[in-house]
Amino acid sequence: MGLDDALIFTRVVECHSFTQAATHLGMQKSTVSRRIALLEERLGVRLLNRTTRKLRLTEVGQAYYERCRQIMLDFAEAEQAVMQLQREPSGLLRITSPIEFGQLFLGRVLGEFMRQYPQIDAEVELTSRAVDPLEEGVDIAIQVGQPQDSTLIARKLFESGRRLCASPAYLAAHGTPRSVAELEGHRAILLQHDAPRYWPLLGEHLPCQRVMTCNNITFAREATLAGAGISGLPVMISEDAVRSGRLVELLPEARLPVGEVYAIYPSRRFQAMKVKTFLDFLITSLPITRGGLLEPGAAGLLTSPA
Repeated sequence: MGLDDALIFTRVVECHSFTQAATHLGMQKSTVSRRIALLEERLGVRLLNRTTRKLRLTEVGQAYYERCRQIMLDFAEAEQAVMQLQREPSGLLRITSPIEFGQLFLGRVLGEFMRQYPQIDAEVELTSRAVDPLEEGVDIAIQVGQPQDSTLIARKLFESGRRLCASPAYLAAHGTPRSVAELEGHRAILLQHDAPRYWPLLGEHLPCQRVMTCNNITFAREATLAGAGISGLPVMISEDAVRSGRLVELLPEARLPVGEVYAIYPSRRFQAMKVKTFLDFLITSLPITRGGLLEPGAAGLLTSPA
């Protein structure tokens, strides 16, 4: 109410007329006159001296007008700044991401995005923990799996397939399994979310000889490269090693769980232009197949946005 009255008062002063002010504001003249009278009553001062032909500011009214005018200018600048943010991506973009995704893809995509939109600043945290963007003031949290909080928006980026891998040294020492059933006698490197005593295979309940469990896929890959055992590694983290012969893909017919990667953010309504534009840019930049899986050979390689 106070800000509305200040706006009405400012318009009356600048128009030098209740009638013209009412026309500009889309109000009845009687309403404008009544609101000014109520404002003076609330403040306990006279702001305007009225005659049939002229309006004149009192000394207090002049001081009040100057403050109100500055407030209106600040308000107009604030609106303009918000509208400008919605026209072109700018400002601080805060992102969290799984470590490997950030290292393989996000750094290059975000760097290219910032080259195209130089008004963007960025803060990025690579982490294995789940992040609540509302609680932590994050614009976009990239994570594997959908959030538990149904009030958050989850936009699916891609699916990350997994495959069984071992090093040539491991296979030379322990033999190469020729069927899924032969895995039972082999050493298993498991990820933290895998069942602790079974191979991570869909439609199978095959016990494994677990030798290691870890919560980081790069760590699992390095242990596999060193010959510690067989692991079910995501394609995006193992493809380079398979192509170079440092890892061998085993039993391609075996079906392993697929990890779904999402971008999580607070609200689709009044979404900041920087968030919307970056999400679109990120999705068009990821080298994925029509089925949503990262393409073989995608690790470390990014296609240019379409």
